[in-house]
Amino acid sequence: MKLFSRNENSDGTRAEMSFIEHIDVLRGHLFKSAIAVVIGAIVMAVYNNFIVKKILMGPTHKDFPTYGILCRLSQKLGMGSKLCMSQINVKMQSTTVAGQFDVYFNIILTGGFILAFPYVFWQFWKFAKPALTTRELKNTRGVIFWVSLLFFTGVFFGYFVIAPYTINFFANFSVDDNVQNIWTIGSYFSTIVPLILGAGLAFQLPLVMYFLAKVGVVSAAYLRRVRKYAILIMLIVAGIITPPDMISQIVCTIPLMLLYEISVWLCMKVEKKKAQEDAAEWG
Repeated sequence: MKLFSRNENSDGTRAEMSFIEHIDVLRGHLFKSAIAVVIGAIVMAVYNNFIVKKILMGPTHKDFPTYGILCRLSQKLGMGSKLCMSQINVKMQSTTVAGQFDVYFNIILTGGFILAFPYVFWQFWKFAKPALTTRELKNTRGVIFWVSLLFFTGVFFGYFVIAPYTINFFANFSVDDNVQNIWTIGSYFSTIVPLILGAGLAFQLPLVMYFLAKVGVVSAAYLRRVRKYAILIMLIVAGIITPPDMISQIVCTIPLMLLYEISVWLCMKVEKKKAQEDAAEWG
């Protein structure tokens, strides 16, 4: 893979692009991505009432789907109401003149980005694609689908698992009975959105490890060697964001461990394929 993208001349040959041409092409892709995000934001604005009340504020409602599923699971497992989420004891307020408007603007902008993510990634892929060799293009076939699938899977996991656990924990945490939780809407938004987007990015781990294995930065042996440390970190993170019971921590940890094991498996496939290619090359 070369640093600069390449364009085809009129005779079909490929020519290297200058730095200025490179920046100009990137600007075009960024502009198209921005337009897609704006369109997504408009869609979010049209359905703003549903987006704010049912989605953004969803984890603060006791009838949020995650709470009901866990409560029914708890009863089926004979655990009574152990996994049932308690009442969300928190009130919301806005302490600045433009506080609610700022949050509203950020909501539709963030939602617009999430809706437009496949297109945005496709634009960046189009920018990088001309610089790839034929072999590299073959190895990255279907990358847009897999990146988008993992991103949306992570977003759903962050929203339906990590976010409600986090909100429930902080809503019911108190250093003293005389201290009441009264959050600002801005603080709530800045807490829940990074969790959701962060989960979407965290679910890219298998693909990241796959490409790092391609360039020889990581190996399956290395990932297996540090597996116990990775699991420990996952358990610590799950322990922080979930209520203090083992079932809740397992619910949050298992998907992360699964992603890690998928990463190990992908690295093994890359190494096996490299070994076969080397064997064929050397006869």
